[in-house]
Amino acid sequence: MTFRILTLNSISVRGLDRLPRDRYEVASEIGHPDAILVRSADMHQLEIPESVKAVGRAGAGVNNIPVASLSKRGVPVFNAPGANANAVKELVLAGMFLAARNICPAWNYARELEGDDYAIEEAVEKGKKKFVGFELPGRTLGVIGLGAIGVEVANAALDLRMKVLGYDPQITVQRAWQLSSGVEQAVSLDDLFARSDIITVHVPLNEATRGLVNANRIRLMREGSVVLNFSRAPIVDEQAVVAALDAGKLRSYVCDFPNNLLRRHPKAVALPHLGASTDEAEENCAIMVADTLRDFLEHGNIRHSVNFPETVLPRTNGGQRIGIANANVPNMVGQISTCLATANLNIADLLNKSRGELAYTLIDTDAAVPQDVFAKIRRIDGVLSVRLL
Repeated sequence: MTFRILTLNSISVRGLDRLPRDRYEVASEIGHPDAILVRSADMHQLEIPESVKAVGRAGAGVNNIPVASLSKRGVPVFNAPGANANAVKELVLAGMFLAARNICPAWNYARELEGDDYAIEEAVEKGKKKFVGFELPGRTLGVIGLGAIGVEVANAALDLRMKVLGYDPQITVQRAWQLSSGVEQAVSLDDLFARSDIITVHVPLNEATRGLVNANRIRLMREGSVVLNFSRAPIVDEQAVVAALDAGKLRSYVCDFPNNLLRRHPKAVALPHLGASTDEAEENCAIMVADTLRDFLEHGNIRHSVNFPETVLPRTNGGQRIGIANANVPNMVGQISTCLATANLNIADLLNKSRGELAYTLIDTDAAVPQDVFAKIRRIDGVLSVRLL
C-alpha cells in the first residue's frame, strides 16, 4: 500500500527521507491525501479532504490546526514536543542576558553616536552609566511550565548559578525525572511571581493560560523584574506589561512576538519569532513528526498526539490489526469485541486508551477481518473512524 502525504509548508529533507519512496508519495499538491504535514500554514480555513487520517505538525504549537473538528472525525493531530527545546532554551537564555545587561538599548545608543573616534569615546564614557545591568548568579528565575523546554531552561539556569522556581501542576513523570533536584517547586503561580526576579513562560496557549501574566500578578513581582515570553503572545497581557514598564515596576520585557505596541518601546525587546528558527530544530521536528506519522499510518500506533491518548501496541504475528477512534463512552470495547466474536474472529491482543472525551483502541486478530465486519464496527454509535492495517 502507498500512502499519500500532502505538505503545506517546506519540510526538512531529513524528515521527508524518513518516509520511504516505495511506500510514500509526498507532494505540495496531491489528491486524496492520507495525511498532511504542516509547519506554520493556517489550516483553519482549509477544506481538509475526507481521506485524511492524520495531521503532523513539524513543531510544538498547534494553534494553526483545527484540532477540535479533526477530533470529531477521529483524526489524530501529532506534534514534535521537545524537538525544538534546545533552540528555544538558547534563545530564552539570550533573552535573559539581553535584559540583564541592557544590550539592545546600549547597542542602539552606540550605533547612533557621531563624530570622530575621540568624540565617540568621550560619549561612551559619559553615556554608559545609563545601561548599568545586573548579573544572573543569585537571581531567581521563575519557570512556568515544565515541559521539554521549561525543564531545559530551568536546568540551564541552575548551571548559571541562579536560583530556580518551577511551577507545573501537570508535570509528567518523564519531565520530572529530567528536572534537576535543585529546582524548587513553587506552591502556586502567585508564590512564583512574588519570589522571582525573572519570569519565563513555557505553556501552550489555551483559555486557562490566556493572560496568565496579567496586571494582578505583575503587581506581586519585585521592583525591576523581567518578563520573558517565548511561548505565545496572548499568554501575556501586553497592555499590563507596557504599563508596568512605563511605571518602572518592570525593568524589561523580552518576547518573540513584535507588534506596534512593543516594537519601539525602549524597555521591550521583540524578536521576530525566532524560537525554533535553527536548522537543527527544523530537522529535529521534521524527523520526529515523520517517524510518528509513519508509525500511525503503518501500525496504528499513536505517540505525541495533542488530541488522542498515547496508544502503542507491539504487533503480533499473522492476522490483522484494527485501529478504532471513538467517543469515550461505556461498553465501546464490548460492542467491538462482540462484532469480532460473532464473525468467529479471535482477539490476539488489544489495547484501549482514553483521553478526555476521546478513546482509541488497537486490536490484533488472528485472521483477516471481513469487510462486512469492518462496516459493522464502523456503524457502532460513537465510533469516529476505523482503519484496517
